[in-house]
Amino acid sequence: MAGTLYLCATPIGNLQDMTFRVVETLRMADIIAAEDTRNSIKLLNHFEIHTPMTSYHEYNKVEKAEQLVGMLLEGKQIALISDAGTPGISDPGEVLVRMCQENNVPVTSLPGPCACITALTLSGLSSRRFCFEGFLPGDKKERRLVLGELQQESRTMILYEAPHHLVGTLDELLQNLGDRQITLCRELTKKFETVMPTTLCHALEYFKTRDPRGEYVLVVEGKSFQEQRREEIQSWESMTIEEHMAYYEEMGMDGKTAMKQVARDRGVGKREIYAYLNK
Repeated sequence: MAGTLYLCATPIGNLQDMTFRVVETLRMADIIAAEDTRNSIKLLNHFEIHTPMTSYHEYNKVEKAEQLVGMLLEGKQIALISDAGTPGISDPGEVLVRMCQENNVPVTSLPGPCACITALTLSGLSSRRFCFEGFLPGDKKERRLVLGELQQESRTMILYEAPHHLVGTLDELLQNLGDRQITLCRELTKKFETVMPTTLCHALEYFKTRDPRGEYVLVVEGKSFQEQRREEIQSWESMTIEEHMAYYEEMGMDGKTAMKQVARDRGVGKREIYAYLNK
């Protein structure tokens, strides 16, 4: 029988956040696949875990995944850990999981620390609906496309950023989203944990005169319903009623349904639209 791949969440700062279940699983496993073995050995030594490790990272994720799946098919039990947090979030773990699924290898996740969720709960911003963007793409064209999509995002947005890119990213967010509420989190769960609720404009000014330190999680307010509604109204006002009707009819609505929607968009009665179109 095939072995099981265990996705083991590890602390993002405070070692006391390690779960008993993860410690036991790391001790039981035949091998631990780690994003950076030099970093992970400190964690294993702290908990007196002596399981052998192998490296699994962004630059060997495909070929190494094939090797690991081969071991799993032979019955080996493998634990996957990242540098910090939950494997598969902003790291190559998803490649290994997908390959396991394709080969009918069991996969289970051991929940625990996750920087994006920790930051969201500390942000004070809406957590009912949110989206995780991780690090923005490095490719300029793809980055512009993602930022363009985020302009219309109504959910709370969570991003990761390195200190040397923070000011540039804040500037891009301000230019694309306008001034929004943002909470910047760093050193999460550590002694000098910092949670900074502010606005994009104030955050940019603040860090122009101070050097950012540590990895940041940015939690950004989504576009409000009121702002969306204002933009919609401005858009409809730039159209004639005939163009407005045609917009919905091209989407497949019949005339009666389109007329109701046009009236709703413009904040008038359906009879008023009907009278205009039949004058």
